[in-house]
Amino acid sequence: MGDARVRIGARGSKLSLVQAGWVQRRIAETLGGEPAEAERVAPLVVITTTGDKVQDRRLLEIGGKGLFTKEIEEALLAGRIDCAVHSMKDVPAVLPEGLCIAAIPEREDPRDAFLSPRAERLEDLPRGANLGTASLRRQAQSLHRRPDLRVSLLRGNVDTRLAKLRAGEADAILLALAGLKRLGLGELPQSLIDPTECPPAPGQGALAIETRAADRDLPWVRALRHEPTIVAVAAERGALAALEGSCKTPVGAHAWLEGMRLKLIVEALSPDGRLRVRRAGESDLAEMADWEASARALGVSLGEAVRAEGGAAISL
Repeated sequence: MGDARVRIGARGSKLSLVQAGWVQRRIAETLGGEPAEAERVAPLVVITTTGDKVQDRRLLEIGGKGLFTKEIEEALLAGRIDCAVHSMKDVPAVLPEGLCIAAIPEREDPRDAFLSPRAERLEDLPRGANLGTASLRRQAQSLHRRPDLRVSLLRGNVDTRLAKLRAGEADAILLALAGLKRLGLGELPQSLIDPTECPPAPGQGALAIETRAADRDLPWVRALRHEPTIVAVAAERGALAALEGSCKTPVGAHAWLEGMRLKLIVEALSPDGRLRVRRAGESDLAEMADWEASARALGVSLGEAVRAEGGAAISL
C-alpha cells in the first residue's frame, strides 16, 4: 500500500456520507488497507454545495441539478480531492472539461417509493390530497396519474422530508428507494412505483465516481466498475442528453438487461402532467462491439424521438 492515499469528496448529508463510506471501504481494500485503516487510506473530505445551502426553492430556480456537484467538481479540478461520490441522478448530462465519470458500482434498486400515513398507493390518496416533492419529474408523473392532487415544494435530505411528512406538511411523499435502503429505512414505504409505468430519474439508484480524466483507469477506479450497471446507465443518460435534460424537463428513463438484450423506456412530460410522450426500444448487445456506446446510442435515439414529438410542451 505504501503512502497511497485517495481523497474522496462528498456532500455532508447522512446519505452522502453513507454512500461515500461504502466507496471508501472498497477503495481502501483495493489499495491493500485493512478496514480500520479506511479513513487514513481514503479520507473523506466533506464539501457543502449550493444545492445543500438553498432549501426554499426548486433547483430549476437556482441553476439546476449541477448545484449539487459544482463545488465538489471545483475541488477535484484544483487537486484538493482525488475523486467524488455522487448520486448519479444528481449528475448533469454534461461534465466540466477535464473530468469524467470513471466508475459506476453495482446499482441499488432504482424505483421510487411511496410514503404516506393516509394511503397505500398514490391512487388511494383522497381527492385533493397534498403531495410533497421538489422533483419536477415526480410532480409531472403524479399529476398525469392524479390531476386532482395538490403538489407542494418539499426539499431537504431524507430525514428532513420524513419529518415533514410526520408533521403533516404533506399527505404523501415520493423518495428514491435506493437512498432509503442505504440508510437502513427500506421498510418504510407503503408501496413502490413500477419503473416501467413511471420511469425513475436517469441513473437513479446508481453511484457515480467522478475523477480527473487522466485518472480514469487507475487500478482502484477499475475495481469499482460494474459493467451491467454501466451499460444500463449509459442508455438512460443518453436519453437525458438527447432531451437536454435538466431540472426544467421532467424526464424518466429505465433500462434493464434481459440476457444480452438491453431494454429501455424513456418518457418526458409537461410539468402539469397533461402531456406524456413515451418511447421504448431494445438493443441486442451480442451483436455490438462496444456495449456502452451502443447503449448510449439507443438512449439518444429514443430521447430524440420523445423530444421531436413533445417539443416545447415538455419543458418550462
